[in-house]
Amino acid sequence: MTKKNESGCGPDVLVAEKKRITPAPDASAERNHVTRLSTGLIHVNPMQPRRIFRDEALSELIASVREHGILQPLLVRQKENRFELVAGERRLRAAKAANLPDVPVILIDIGDQEALEIALIENLQRDDLNPMEEAEGYRELAGRFGLTQDEIAKRVGKARASVANRMRLLDLPSGIKKLLESGQLSAGHGKVLLGIEPDAEKELLARQIVRDSLSVRALEKTIDRGRKPTKKPRAEKTDLPIDYVRHLSDKLHQHFGTAVHINSTKTLSNGKKIKGSIQIDYYNSEDLTRVLEILGITSDDL
Repeated sequence: MTKKNESGCGPDVLVAEKKRITPAPDASAERNHVTRLSTGLIHVNPMQPRRIFRDEALSELIASVREHGILQPLLVRQKENRFELVAGERRLRAAKAANLPDVPVILIDIGDQEALEIALIENLQRDDLNPMEEAEGYRELAGRFGLTQDEIAKRVGKARASVANRMRLLDLPSGIKKLLESGQLSAGHGKVLLGIEPDAEKELLARQIVRDSLSVRALEKTIDRGRKPTKKPRAEKTDLPIDYVRHLSDKLHQHFGTAVHINSTKTLSNGKKIKGSIQIDYYNSEDLTRVLEILGITSDDL
């Protein structure tokens, strides 16, 4: 059974709304009732939005059809002197692969626009369309039949923003659209990439998504990091000449018998002072005691 979409409007509801059924060109095809047609008489709908059929999923359906037959009738319409499929291409493919001589169908009388709407709804309800197939189906409704995004949304039971976002994916470079079709990128990835310029940068990020298996959130963070300006080092100057600091370090080294590191105080461009430091190295407790004695500090003072 086909599940309902957000509007509660599925292919069966659309079929029920049709006002008339034309006589079928074959006497065996009853009008608006379940009947059977030879698989060889049914032509694929050229406006079918779905183009990619996964071999694994189709193999499972073929096995099921061999065992149980076709349980849900296909929707078929009469167009001129032939039968054209409206909904159920996976079932038709499986029936042919399973060598079924005929399949159950419901013959309906609808035009091109309604045929495309039903095909879209059936696939959307089953989550069978990839983002590009969905976007191109909407474009077909808009371009061929002049429907607005609001009208499309109402017909397929989607929010207008969802339809608009899908159609925007059509503006992506062809290489990225192929990644969306294959499932390597999600619609969420595509939406984020739309905000990147130029196209070469979009494609570079798309390859990184695939290579590193980036989530949409990880992609957004990557883009944000790239947009942050590099902080310029603050202008500063040391308060003591370098040669003097080096000379003083050597003197202290001789005095303590160990390395002494001097970091001079610095003055930033805004006038702020950064403190200096002196570091005296020692290597064990005896060496520390020796250094402390040179400084005039004995164990009695600790």
